[in-house]
Amino acid sequence: MAEEKGFLQKVKKHVLDFIYGMATHEMARHALKTRGSMEHLFILITMGDMLGVPILPPYYSLRLLPYVVPQISTWKRRMLRERDLTDALA
Repeated sequence: MAEEKGFLQKVKKHVLDFIYGMATHEMARHALKTRGSMEHLFILITMGDMLGVPILPPYYSLRLLPYVVPQISTWKRRMLRERDLTDALA
């Protein structure tokens, strides 16, 4: 009985994963990609003077600095990375 119940739970999980993949996986990936680009744009606007792009006065940047510190290294790497045509396709 318990073995049959475990098998049915596995089948149910696989069916639900399949339905998720068919229905919403692409939307979820697109939402995460959009969120990432918005975060990088926000950091560029607030901390752009690190790269020589003065947009906001330093006062506001310093007020937002504690919230941005964990993401600065990945942001710098993404902004200063060389890009080519294949990056736009992904």
